[in-house]
Amino acid sequence: MKSTISPKENDRSQKKLDSLRALNPDQLAERWRELYGTAMPARLRRSLIIQALAYRLQEKSFGGLKPATRRLLETAAGRASEHRAAKLRTRRSAQTGTVLVREWHGTKHQVTVLKDGFMFKGKHFESLSKIAREITGTRWSGPLFFGLRSRQEHQDGAR
Repeated sequence: MKSTISPKENDRSQKKLDSLRALNPDQLAERWRELYGTAMPARLRRSLIIQALAYRLQEKSFGGLKPATRRLLETAAGRASEHRAAKLRTRRSAQTGTVLVREWHGTKHQVTVLKDGFMFKGKHFESLSKIAREITGTRWSGPLFFGLRSRQEHQDGAR
């Protein structure tokens, strides 16, 4: 993706986008062939056709998706075509300054997320798991204990 866009380039692009609304169905189909190199899919609503064409114009002018995003979408599309559910994990993470609260056996425990670890009861810890162990006396996944991961995510990650 381009990091800066000149005002002139932006104006040109905006005019191209605005002109799409004025095209008749045959002109939209022709524009589709020019931009995608294929015939326009049947039964698409006009608004969706215009959105797809606008996206393609912007992609050509300013750049497309990042490679990592493209790979993620291709993986999801592949699973969908195989009629398998796409498993897209959203990792919850805590930013510096976040206070995590967990009640354990009637006692409320607070942990502050630091830039280089965690603060619990005035002591610095490198991991949430060490704090969870101090609270419970047993081994725990810290992110699981403090609700940053679900049990399913924890089990999937262990495989």
